[in-house]
Order: sequence, then structure tokens, then C-alpha cells
Amino acid sequence: MSSEYGSILHLFTKQKQGVGMVECKRINLKVGHGIEGDINANPISPRQVLVIRYEDITKLKIQPSELRENIAIAGIQPENFIPGSLLTFESGAAIRLTFHCEPCKRIAHLVKSLKSIQGKRGILGVVIQSGTLEVGGKIQIQTNIFPALPENPYERFLELLTKIPSGKVVTYKQIIQVIGVDNSYIRAIPTYLKKAAIEYPIHRILDSQGNLIKYAFNQKEKLESEGIEVLYKTDLSSKIKRYFVIYKNYLWHNTSIYLK
Repeated sequence: MSSEYGSILHLFTKQKQGVGMVECKRINLKVGHGIEGDINANPISPRQVLVIRYEDITKLKIQPSELRENIAIAGIQPENFIPGSLLTFESGAAIRLTFHCEPCKRIAHLVKSLKSIQGKRGILGVVIQSGTLEVGGKIQIQTNIFPALPENPYERFLELLTKIPSGKVVTYKQIIQVIGVDNSYIRAIPTYLKKAAIEYPIHRILDSQGNLIKYAFNQKEKLESEGIEVLYKTDLSSKIKRYFVIYKNYLWHNTSIYLK
């Protein structure tokens, strides 16, 4: 473990969809939420906050806020600015850095190639201690305090599967939030399920409407053995039974999943 001190140069929030980042003199961090007033606040997401090193965007000739970051810091060496580190602020607020923010087409116009910004678009994080941040405030970073989350979304998906307890379920929509990917990734979930079907308890996954999925062998029986009531309705045209769960009664909603 190593420790280093730096400072906050810029703070930003995104308050509405379709609107640019708003620069702030101070922001409030809240455990189990994220940044107060920010549209990306989500208690189960590993990407509540995006932190960038000011030195990185200066080299790339990118202006503050253009990467949609929330916090721009200075004075921290790149070898210490890594996933798994702990950022602590003067107010006592703290952020766990989870994984690198992936370059995407939304920022392609800012660089010659997305490859040139790989690993430099900042690191995402989760608020683990509440408090207020102010521009000019001091920060401390400590490395290797937490395990870094996998950079690969499929590996984060597998880690999630190991955490869902017996008698609980998650939906496709919830999976997208917990593994920290864009909503478009929902199309990849069936592929993930097929790959994980043999070794992982995918029977605890339902589609976003609570319907049973076709990729889980004996899903109805497995759910019922864990105390989950499986209902059905008959399609009038095909006479086929459609099995579903009133998932809100059994939903696993762990807001502390990334706090430890």
C-alpha cells in the first residue's frame, strides 16, 4: 500500500439528460446514493462518480468536463491512481475507485483514436463515506485498499452471480446497473447467461418483466425449491403457459455491495 496527497481542481455534476456538465464550487457525496443532484446517482451502481487526473487530460489537450468527469484532481502520480484505491477528502468523504471508465464513441471526437485515451479517461468510483467536496480541497489516495473490480463486464457479471443468495432474484435491468454498463448491454445478457449456465446459479435471474428465462435448466423447480412462488398465465392464441415471478417480492437489492 502507498499513500499520496493531491488537490481538487474542478467539480462537475450532470443534472439532466441531454444537458452538459455543470461546474460547481462544491458537491455533496452521499453513501448509498452517489452525488446529490446528479442523474447518475444509483445505490447499486459501481459508477456513481468519475474521477480524472488533470495531468492526463492536459497531455491530451482535453478541456475539463469534456470527458463527463465529476472530479478533476491534480498532484497524484499515475501509479497510485488505480482501481482499488481509496480517495479520502478533508470533510471525511471517501470514494472507492472501482474500474477504468471505458473510452466510447461519445468522446471519439476529442482524440485521434480511442486507443490513445485507453486507461486515461478516468476511474469510476463508489461513495463509501458521505461529505462535501470543495474546489481547492486536499485529497489523499491510498492504493490497494479494495480489490479492483474486473475491467471486463462479463467477469463482473460472474462475480455478481456468486453474490445472489438463495431465495432471491435479480432482473436483467438490475444486472445492467450492478455491473456498471450502458443500457445497450442488455442485448449481451443472453450470451452471458449461455456461457455461465453450467457453473453458476443463473436460475436466480429473470427478465425485466419477471418472466423465467429459457437459458436456465429446470428454473421453475429450482426457484420453487428456494421458496420462490412461480406463477403462470396461458397465452390465449398458442395455449402455451408463460411462467413468471412477482419479482418485487423476492428482489435482491444490496446497496452495500461495493461498500466493503
